[in-house]
Amino acid sequence: MSSRFKQDFTTVTLVLIPVAIAINIAVGQTIYTLKVPLYVDSIGTVLVGVLAGPWAGALTGLLSNLIWGLSGLNVTYAPYAAVAAVIGLLAGLFGESGWLKQWWKVILAGIITGLVAAAISAPITAYVFGGVTGSGTDVIQAMFQSAGFAVLPASFGQGVSSDPLDKTVTYLIVWLIVRALPERFMARFPRAENLKG
Repeated sequence: MSSRFKQDFTTVTLVLIPVAIAINIAVGQTIYTLKVPLYVDSIGTVLVGVLAGPWAGALTGLLSNLIWGLSGLNVTYAPYAAVAAVIGLLAGLFGESGWLKQWWKVILAGIITGLVAAAISAPITAYVFGGVTGSGTDVIQAMFQSAGFAVLPASFGQGVSSDPLDKTVTYLIVWLIVRALPERFMARFPRAENLKG
């Protein structure tokens, strides 16, 4: 495992990670400010995961949320760092399993990742933030609570309603990026051979 771990963290991967973190924060903060009921804050994480493997993806997700939250740009993101790490890990696993070669598997990977993210993030949303994070998804949370759901079930309902769509959009964007990248550039990444059919 240690040789595989080292193989994934090549120089080009270490250069890509900060760029991916910047993409996550820039796009995610824009969506948050516009109050769109999605996140679209994992594009960089999923991209690193599929190009460089699950550990690099997990590290990118973890660092994105910690930097974003602890920098003061948006403090609500730090508690979700573990969720972001799982998203990167799953992206790496789906990538190395060849799921990004066919569009329908890309959609399925997004749905599965979204459901997992919803399950992990619901307790954080409920118990750390009382169901209100200031994002566009608060509208969905409020709908569930006004229908009589307690905070935790409402948080889970909100996650299941928005996360699968959000992660599917994210995976499709990454799939289009990967398909547009030149073969010569792709060849620099440790997991590139798993991505194009």
